[in-house]
Amino acid sequence: MPLTLILARHAKSAWDDPTQDDFDRPLNRRGRKSAPAIGAWLASKGYLPDVVLVSGARRTVETWERMSPHLPETAEMQSAPALYIAEPQVILGVLRSQTAPSVMLIGHNPGFALLANALAATPPDHEKFDQYPTAATTVFEFDVDTWSEVAPGSGRVVDFAVPRDLLD
Repeated sequence: MPLTLILARHAKSAWDDPTQDDFDRPLNRRGRKSAPAIGAWLASKGYLPDVVLVSGARRTVETWERMSPHLPETAEMQSAPALYIAEPQVILGVLRSQTAPSVMLIGHNPGFALLANALAATPPDHEKFDQYPTAATTVFEFDVDTWSEVAPGSGRVVDFAVPRDLLD
């Protein structure tokens, strides 16, 4: 049985208060609309995580909180501070330490865009994949027994979406 990774960038965040610490920035109106759309899309396709790791930044936590009503109650959210503005190799290290068969990571660019591109054996035919805009989400499958075996170029892209694809 393949392992499944759902790699999601946080939804659009607010920049209203220039004195606010980056870690504490909330979602803006568009982000509050986008996150549930991605959650509903994941549920409709049967992409259900067993565990969800977020960077702990307010915008990643809020992204999950708005996605989660559409996803199974059994998905356990955990804070993974190492994901905050992380380099791809750090994100991959967090993933490689997991044991659940389906893992969702919610974090930040540029690391998530770089990792998505590095993991994809063949990138999806989508103009936004390289940019990985806010709430971009890729579903990967890996034909390995453990997450520690995941390597660049070994991920089969099963699906990819951005909120603009889902919202009118």
